[in-house]
Amino acid sequence: MKSLNSIISEIRIKEDQVSRETLHLIDETYQMTLYLKELLNTTREHILKEGFKNETDEIEFFRNIKPQILGQLIYYNEIFRIETICPVKDGKMYQKFFMGQLQQLKQEFKEHIYSSHFYRYYRSGRSDRDQEYFIRGKINYKDGLNSYVFEIDHQFSTYYDSKVARILANERIYNYLTTKINPEESTCLLLHSAESTKDIFWTDSKNALIELIYALHASGVISHGKIGIRKITLVFQILFRIPLGDVHHSFHRMKDRAGTRTSFLDHLKSSLEQYMDKGL
Repeated sequence: MKSLNSIISEIRIKEDQVSRETLHLIDETYQMTLYLKELLNTTREHILKEGFKNETDEIEFFRNIKPQILGQLIYYNEIFRIETICPVKDGKMYQKFFMGQLQQLKQEFKEHIYSSHFYRYYRSGRSDRDQEYFIRGKINYKDGLNSYVFEIDHQFSTYYDSKVARILANERIYNYLTTKINPEESTCLLLHSAESTKDIFWTDSKNALIELIYALHASGVISHGKIGIRKITLVFQILFRIPLGDVHHSFHRMKDRAGTRTSFLDHLKSSLEQYMDKGL
């Protein structure tokens, strides 16, 4: 069985590939949903055929590896659903729609996840009950579990691995919804009250910043190239307090530019060389 890092890396590579090949978020989420569904199916086939070497491997799989795949699948499927039923692109109706989706997510989280003993166990990083939660066939029905426990594939689930997947998915969905509702506010809130960054802001065009972001991503110089465009974009939005919107669409337009396609990077190179010459 592949390691957690290998699975995460594989998914991120696929995310980057799909984001480059699609023009719209709906297309991207649909392609990722198909990919992750197939990845989950092939993983299930492998587990049923090969099994686990020991309980440690089984716990690692159901606590960490499977939830990464299933959590991403839940996330992309939910974003596809939301994007395809969104009534308009802007305006009060647009905001009201996404605020309703956010309220629905919060209510679901409160009712099914937040108040559970398992959520506190998982969030605290405990492992003393892992054999109970992440070994197949050890479900304790006295805990008052949700009825869907009777519908799960007991050969490929411990019930709690889906709980972890939902926790991971909800975090991403929450970030997506808050950004949709108010991009500027959502990125600034992540800064909390960091006074030291108040005087830092981007003074060139948004396209220039997007060009820089893609260059950093393509060169693999951030986190050894193991994080995707979305996360790098979020960092720059937070740092400079600037909403960048649909960066993938902007990038696709850059690829069709007449003349040089890297005008901002060319400008940076020229500026740096001039600055170096001043010190001679």
